[in-house]
Amino acid sequence: MTHPIARHGRQKTPKPIALIARFVGVAAAVVAVSGAAFAGYATWSVSSEVQTVALAGETEGVVPQIDAIDGGVNLLLVGSDSRAGQGDAYGDTEGNLNDVTMLMHIAEDHSSATVVSFPRDLVVPIPSCPDPAGGSFDAMSAQPINVTLSYGGLPCTVLTVEALTGLSIPFAAEIQFNGVIEMSNAVGGVPVCVVDPIDDEYTGVYLETGTHTLQGADALGFLRTRHGVGDGSDLGRISSQQVFLSSLVRTVKSGETLSDFGRLYGLARAASGNMVLSQSLASPDTLVSIALALKDIDLEKVTFVAYPGSTDGDGDYAGKVQPLYDDADVLFAAIAADQPVVTADPANTGVGAMVDPNAPAAAAGTEADADADADADAPGAAADPSSGAADAAPDTSGNAAAAATALPQSITGQTAAEYTCSKGNDY
Repeated sequence: MTHPIARHGRQKTPKPIALIARFVGVAAAVVAVSGAAFAGYATWSVSSEVQTVALAGETEGVVPQIDAIDGGVNLLLVGSDSRAGQGDAYGDTEGNLNDVTMLMHIAEDHSSATVVSFPRDLVVPIPSCPDPAGGSFDAMSAQPINVTLSYGGLPCTVLTVEALTGLSIPFAAEIQFNGVIEMSNAVGGVPVCVVDPIDDEYTGVYLETGTHTLQGADALGFLRTRHGVGDGSDLGRISSQQVFLSSLVRTVKSGETLSDFGRLYGLARAASGNMVLSQSLASPDTLVSIALALKDIDLEKVTFVAYPGSTDGDGDYAGKVQPLYDDADVLFAAIAADQPVVTADPANTGVGAMVDPNAPAAAAGTEADADADADADAPGAAADPSSGAADAAPDTSGNAAAAATALPQSITGQTAAEYTCSKGNDY
């Protein structure tokens, strides 16, 4: 695979603000609704409030029955930094950047899910995109990925990620600032471990060492902070956000949350006024069917990873993230082949996170670890992570029971079963 990159002039962008894509929580929330009638009514009510946009070439499809969607799912989750309609709490910065871009893949057999975070400063080619006002925008050979939302809206971000990954993405969702506040309130807060104090004067976030149950503005502040975690980079912020994400999934799948229909419905309602959905995703039955595909996936099979990149570039894009294409190809070949993935080692959580030294004993040795030990000598077992990307090629034999694809060391992340802590700024 070739990946041409040509340099353009420096792109002037507003002050970056990150926001995690909360649609994972929406899907997981609706998942747990056991009554089909309630699920249908709730999602109809929610979707009736959501704005929609047509992706490139998108037409309305056949509405599925209220059951797990047939086959796999690729869904792009975009967090916008737009202040439009958000009040005065977030400042008056103009623009509409996708400062969070996440691709969620659900395996065809619904046995695993992989969520890939793309750094906002990842310099990539941008294809020709439809102009919302009519016509189209020219392709660009090298720009930070987070300009795509302002360039051609959600459809442009989808086209860019499709070109970058080689995957087809039929579903997409965009969420804004107020969504995280309302959703974190609806779920009752998310426990987040902090291993060093987080002190960020830019977002006003200060958290002492320990575990904090974050909701409302506190949750939003934690997800926005970049200067307060790791090395102050967006790569560090992604790994810190994954601490929140994995805890969110555990919280939503906990017994208390799953049995509280009011909380589940409130979680979905909380996002509805702050989202734009692709037409393919706006059907209430489609929302439910995708959610149901997530229902029975084990926590250790829900994996969050960051797109691999280097900040060693110079010139116009000094300090920006240059893609490590060969390593990324291993990841997306595995996703295309419907193979689950594992990071090089459990401690490979990224510069903004680390394994929780006080993690529950059950989390320290999951069933997945035991299965991996038992299957170490079995055909199709995962390659040795230390052997590099070439030895980590996914199993394409069609063996559904094949072990997970081992990812190169450059790809950081964690599973929802792993208890991790956010690391305060160390620079």
